[in-house]
Amino acid sequence: MGTLNLPNTLTITRIILIPLFVTSVIYKRYDYALYLFAVAALTDLFDGLIARLRNQKTALGSFLDPLADKFLLVTSFILFAIYGLIPTWLTITMISRDIIVITGWIVLYIVTHKTKVDATMLGKTAIALQFVLICYVVLDLNVPSLPHVRHYLIWITAILTIASGLHYAYRGLKQTSA
Repeated sequence: MGTLNLPNTLTITRIILIPLFVTSVIYKRYDYALYLFAVAALTDLFDGLIARLRNQKTALGSFLDPLADKFLLVTSFILFAIYGLIPTWLTITMISRDIIVITGWIVLYIVTHKTKVDATMLGKTAIALQFVLICYVVLDLNVPSLPHVRHYLIWITAILTIASGLHYAYRGLKQTSA
């Protein structure tokens, strides 16, 4: 089975869409940003689904898929913070959590030689909420009559992001002391 299968092609497509998404926001083409974000979200949905259904999971896909998600999230959070669409402190919180998780993974590897850290439900929920927040912001730029829930989404996202970071740190410390 080749590494450049349909699921991996979809993941690579998601990465390629990121600069187009950024450009559309910078040039205030929020309609394009919405379409591009929707396509990126669909590639995220279908790459994993197709990989599982067709038994096309690859090492490249296992590495690229979460990386593509992180690229899209981090880029969106930075861009939206610069344009005042989400608070800068939330972007700092999200990026700090990721740095802590990556640093923890490196320390865990050095101490235990384990290379795999399983995602937790709390971590997956935090990332899902980060995507929901970005999706809401892009939708709100296009459909101003949406219910005004951005403030609530920001706080729920922040709480879950912090909680998941602390949870990963706790799990890492527990594994290194075992």
